[in-house]
Amino acid sequence: MSFTMNELVLLLIALAIGWLLGLMMSGRGKYRRYWRDEQVAHRTAIKDRDARIEAANLRIAELERQSAGPIGAGTATAVSGAVHGRDDLSRIRGISQAQEVALNEAGYHRFGQIAAINAEQEATLEARLGLKPGTIAHEDWRGQAVELERGEKPGLFSRLTGSA
Repeated sequence: MSFTMNELVLLLIALAIGWLLGLMMSGRGKYRRYWRDEQVAHRTAIKDRDARIEAANLRIAELERQSAGPIGAGTATAVSGAVHGRDDLSRIRGISQAQEVALNEAGYHRFGQIAAINAEQEATLEARLGLKPGTIAHEDWRGQAVELERGEKPGLFSRLTGSA
């Protein structure tokens, strides 16, 4: 079997490349050790995360057992309102939870305060809440606040039938 000079050169190049790849891959186990160390670090991070989640879930369960009522949407607002002497202003149709927070920041905490606002305060609130001028009067926030302050829950037809 005879090889041409080109074939011999290609064979030597292939052997050299194979030899270099073999040296790079072996690394005397260095990369294998790096991979194992990374696996151990990953497993440790997963265990730490799971332990933190389990501790948080136990704390949540403990707090739920200590609370007297159900925990759900609006419960925090109602509880904070009861503690701080505030009414749940979001019960007024047209006031969202975010707007209730903005109203509280503006100093409005009770239905009586909403019922007692004048036209100038109304315009200021509309600007602060980003509402169109006349929205508060159109949605009858004052009338609803009066009904809520008296303990009446405004119904769907309360304004339409004229019963206040």
